[in-house]
Amino acid sequence: MTLKELETQLQALNLTEKAEAIQILTKTLSNGSLGITKTPGVCGGDACIANTRIPVWSLVNDRRLGMSDARILEAFPHLTAADLVNAWAYADANLEEIEQAIRENEEVML
Repeated sequence: MTLKELETQLQALNLTEKAEAIQILTKTLSNGSLGITKTPGVCGGDACIANTRIPVWSLVNDRRLGMSDARILEAFPHLTAADLVNAWAYADANLEEIEQAIRENEEVML
């Protein structure tokens, strides 16, 4: 397959598929992305960026509040673009879980 053929195929993907493709490429380039983890007792067992206490739902909520990926990376300088790709792909694949976590957090804040 040529690069041009690959580009055409990538452009035909939907956003979730593109995020998954980026995740695959990132893992290939970084010898395995640490991805997303769930650890009992850490952040209530919510899905987090691996080796952090940053829940995926929190990043999704930041995005909904208007933060760009660049701004999120500024706010969390130890995160990488690959971490955000992993977070967005996880959120897309587990939308109800993320929505529930956001609702639960909002209830606690009231």
